[in-house]
Amino acid sequence: MPRVKLVLEYDGSNYVGWQLQQNGPSIQGRLQRALQELLEAPVAVTAAGRTDAGVHATGQVVAFDSPRQLPTRAYWMGLNGLLPDDIAVVSAEEVDAAFDPRRWARGKRYRYRIGNRRSRSPLRRTSHWEIFQPLNLAAMQESVHVLLGTHDFSGFRAADCQAMHPVRKITKVELSGVSGDELALVIEGTAFLKHMVRNIVGSVAEVGRGKQPPSYIADILRHGERTRAGQTAPPQGLTLEAVFYGDGPREDADDGE
Repeated sequence: MPRVKLVLEYDGSNYVGWQLQQNGPSIQGRLQRALQELLEAPVAVTAAGRTDAGVHATGQVVAFDSPRQLPTRAYWMGLNGLLPDDIAVVSAEEVDAAFDPRRWARGKRYRYRIGNRRSRSPLRRTSHWEIFQPLNLAAMQESVHVLLGTHDFSGFRAADCQAMHPVRKITKVELSGVSGDELALVIEGTAFLKHMVRNIVGSVAEVGRGKQPPSYIADILRHGERTRAGQTAPPQGLTLEAVFYGDGPREDADDGE
């Protein structure tokens, strides 16, 4: 029974998130339904992370044990013929039978987009957080450099996060764009807490609006209190861009997403 790894791209606007839920359609549910139709048997799929309702992906990684031996091209082409237009298989390959898309992940990259025009944008409404007040990009860039490295991210952690501990390592953080048009925060790390990226963005936006100084993000890190941080940024601006892997499982597989 071959183990198959897929990379997915999806628009999460019409879904309750990756994970199967009773209150609406999920990415996992749509994929498992398509796999059952393709393979003529029920298939359980696991993913690298549980994206929330409205969150998108260009590099979500999933894996499953296939009840049939097919060319990898058949998974890619066959599933794309069965999946809805807002979900697509980007690539497919056979992998080690022990491969686990979550426990083997060495890191992830997220991108959060902010639309910063003075008027609303019909084309950005499902892919950006629209903030109509011009943002101070330089102040925002100054605030985020303290996120690099290993820190206790309790101040940016969702109240219902089930991760075993709040310590995470951020390996890259970049904020770029044009104030009055579009901004984007790109962040890479070994793992993330629930709502961590969205809580960071909501706090950095407070700096951009001039409501907080650039030292605000460092203060939240230092005190570790969620009540000090800004609002949780809305989900539609967030995209899981990539998941990074090594040759086997990482030592610490604790991931709150």
